[in-house]
Amino acid sequence: MNIDERLTSLRQQMDHFGIDAYILPSGDPHQSEYPASHWKSREWISGFTGSAGSAVITLSHAGLWTDSRYFLQAEEELSSSSFELHKMLNQFQPGYISWLSENLAAGSKVAIDGALYSLAQRKQFEKILSEKNIELVVTQDFIGSVWEDRPAIPVDKIFEHDVSFAGKSRETKLTEIRHEMRELGASKHLVTTLDDIAWMYNLRGYDVEYNPVFVAYTVISEDETLLFINEAKVPEDIRMRLEKDKVYLRPYESIIPYLNTLGQNDRVLINEGTTNIELFNALKHAEVISGPLISRHLKAVKNETELDHFRQVMVKDGVALTHAFRWLENTVKERAVSEFEFSNKLAECRSQQEHYYGESFGAIIGYKGNGAIIHYRPDKEKCAMIHDEGILLSDSGGQYLDGTTDITRTISFSEPTAEEKNAYTRVLKGHISLSMAVFPEGTTGGQLDMLARKDLWQDGLNFLHGTGHGVGFFMNVHEPPQGFAPGGSMRARTKHVPGMVTTNEPGYYEENKFGIRIENLLVAKKSSFDGFLDFETITLFPIDTSLIDQPMLTRGELE
Repeated sequence: MNIDERLTSLRQQMDHFGIDAYILPSGDPHQSEYPASHWKSREWISGFTGSAGSAVITLSHAGLWTDSRYFLQAEEELSSSSFELHKMLNQFQPGYISWLSENLAAGSKVAIDGALYSLAQRKQFEKILSEKNIELVVTQDFIGSVWEDRPAIPVDKIFEHDVSFAGKSRETKLTEIRHEMRELGASKHLVTTLDDIAWMYNLRGYDVEYNPVFVAYTVISEDETLLFINEAKVPEDIRMRLEKDKVYLRPYESIIPYLNTLGQNDRVLINEGTTNIELFNALKHAEVISGPLISRHLKAVKNETELDHFRQVMVKDGVALTHAFRWLENTVKERAVSEFEFSNKLAECRSQQEHYYGESFGAIIGYKGNGAIIHYRPDKEKCAMIHDEGILLSDSGGQYLDGTTDITRTISFSEPTAEEKNAYTRVLKGHISLSMAVFPEGTTGGQLDMLARKDLWQDGLNFLHGTGHGVGFFMNVHEPPQGFAPGGSMRARTKHVPGMVTTNEPGYYEENKFGIRIENLLVAKKSSFDGFLDFETITLFPIDTSLIDQPMLTRGELE
């Protein structure tokens, strides 16, 4: 079926159940950024392939809401269907809910799949819709009945991430989690996020593109833990070692029947932002404690073993990038190179390094105007050809057993214009300002974010994405909770503490002309002043200095 035929089939389902609007997110039952193919319902119904966005289908309108990183990509991918792009100026606010409240009649019904939305999202949606007397209906997966060739849930084998890389055994990690559980008065802790589950058990998998995770749930109790996973995915030797650590396997689909068996003496800690509605409803007999996802903060603060590996992996990654960029600079003097070909060359050069696993995300290789498409990914058949002139933006990363990388470089193959040099230098000044920050303990990402923007603002320029995100250790390249961002998002609210690894990536984008971004990884650490922190930049690959307008830099910035 084409997109419009899919919409027709979905609307027939909606009409049958008396639903006026149906919302489809980008995620899965685990609130993942990159879901396994089985859960890419929003992509299937709309044709939009970006990693962030929501589709809203009414009986007369089909809309796709996404943020500034994907505006140009979405316009292109939606152009051949009846979907309309709605631009979100704040990527952390559900603008589609406000649109529904303004465009649907009182008494209308808006449906969501309870497995795909968190308890916190339901509360947020209900608050907005109820003001207009619109009902939020938590229902079934309507897509499942019309998506005939839907991919199955992956069954690839999992593998162990050795403690020599991880720095802590799963026994130690579970002990730390149980300590926090006792502080919160919980006897059990339900964890649904795939990266947290992989981290706490020192296990990895192949179920999700770019992220070395596997599909599972877990429940941690005082003296044992249950891992809900397709047992065909677990090699026998791993199963035996898990049982030795009192980690017992249960079928993935048995999580809801298990939660139904819990009683009033079970005090179950959940995180409302990551626990889906379907799981919460299954806890109908237990005492539910809403609180933090304990492993999220523990995982974000890297131990010394992880940090040492991070520093070494930057050497390997820098070597790989040196080979790739030298190849590019030499080759474009002889012939044009496609953006897609250079993307593959980056992966090839990284694959020659020890402990390589794969890319940490699809490389963003944007030549000239494509660089202004913030999350642009080159298509083999229709991407641009790179010539020996103009500006190229390259944002890429690698997954290694000993670390995860994310780096953006903007290079010029010819003499840059005054406009390009001004924008690049202002981005660089903001990048330096953030990297050299000294700040009191307790400072949040929202407070630090302005340092990367102030020099752009002074010339009336800005960028609409966040300035940085947390990075996992052989884990998700976008790792909560910390980052640098304006507004009231989790990244903005979270305090930076020693051991957190975060990207520093201000940018500037001129539509149809060029994109500029400079990205390094920072490690928060204690400064020489009591009660203050600063950052260590661990990325090693150099930037292009030909784009710098040197008189704009202070002596300290030049140094």
